[in-house]
Amino acid sequence: MSASSSAQHPETLALHAGWRSDPTTGAVAVPIYQTTSYQFRDTEHAANLFALKELGNIYTRIMNPTNDVLEKRVAALEGGVGALALASGQAASAFAIQNVARAGDNIVSSTDLYGGTWNLFAHTLKDQGIEVRFVDPVDPTNFRRATDDRTRAYYAESLPNPKLTVFPVAEVAAIGRPLGIPLIVDNTASPILLRPFDHGAAIIVYSTTKYLGGHGNSIGGLLVDGGNFDWAAHPQRQPALNTPDPSYHGAVWTEAVKPLGPIAYIIKARVTLLRDLGSALSPFNAFLVLQGLETLALRIAKHSENAQLVVDFLRKRPEVVRVIHPSVQTGVARERATRYLKGGLGGLVGFELAGGKDAGRRFIDALELFYHVANIGDARSLAIHPATTTHSQLTPQEQGATGVSDGYVRLSVGIEHIDDIIADIERGLSAAGKLAKAA
Repeated sequence: MSASSSAQHPETLALHAGWRSDPTTGAVAVPIYQTTSYQFRDTEHAANLFALKELGNIYTRIMNPTNDVLEKRVAALEGGVGALALASGQAASAFAIQNVARAGDNIVSSTDLYGGTWNLFAHTLKDQGIEVRFVDPVDPTNFRRATDDRTRAYYAESLPNPKLTVFPVAEVAAIGRPLGIPLIVDNTASPILLRPFDHGAAIIVYSTTKYLGGHGNSIGGLLVDGGNFDWAAHPQRQPALNTPDPSYHGAVWTEAVKPLGPIAYIIKARVTLLRDLGSALSPFNAFLVLQGLETLALRIAKHSENAQLVVDFLRKRPEVVRVIHPSVQTGVARERATRYLKGGLGGLVGFELAGGKDAGRRFIDALELFYHVANIGDARSLAIHPATTTHSQLTPQEQGATGVSDGYVRLSVGIEHIDDIIADIERGLSAAGKLAKAA
């Protein structure tokens, strides 16, 4: 079993998809192909590769055998037809949009975003001539209302960090498809737990830096193509894939790759954006992410279990004004969490302290077990105060839209023993509580 031919379960796919053994040495572990270039058989072979008449290795900026296994494995996990490994999750978010949108075009995005993605969308893409229209996903029809003839995609985080309110994937995907608009879903915070393609999403974005890698040792990103979106059905809506590309002698991507299957989107991202912008994932980082993937199913279950116990503890503490987690949500938010998240509610927990920023700082500074880092998804527990770090470059209004308040603390609950996790949180709360008493 070298891929997903017989296996269907994530625990198995994470270990076997895309690779069985090295055909030359029999090595079971995926080798690190630490090379820049690849020997061509002859001039005809080289010409065919560059003309895309034949698929194969040209240069590690565009493809690499180690990265190829990672791409195949995650595509199999998600039920997609192909993937593209990139240097970071930020590169993946940018490529996801740049692959379909040009200057003068727009996308409609959920407001519930990670701060770095908000800045990318609100400022950097704007400077490139791509407008991002932010809408509240509480009402999915907001996406339709913000759509015009130049709208090329919808974008959202499945379990948005730090708001932790599950996005209505199926509802928004159903709005976009008749219009020829794909839904792009960043699934970084909920791998395995939420399967965007099953609900109509067309493209999945990952920061592999988080749960997929799981060990905080390598930056990376991924785009996954579901192969379930007809890019040719609305050519005026998707000109980037349906008009001649001068960089490939006028190739029209929906036609050029048709014999290879429904992979126009992911092929274009590789052979144009990755070729030209160079956001290539290091083969060594791909190898490290592959090691993390092997235990992803086990880790995500433990993260979810520990996070729920942390929620139960926080709800009893007087220092905590509000707990942010799918398990404590009500109404439509709770219904969406129940509908979309299967096997756990994720490892992220947010809460608000009564003392605002000062209380948040005291809580963070008192921690001994939790690491104070700008990351999520490590096997170890992590904590941060977003208002003064990850979301500090947003205006107060933008912070509020993404779910960040002055007293908000975000925890990425690890897989340590729960008693040790709780003891450290209690240490932080005691420090924050002393400030409240003094006030």
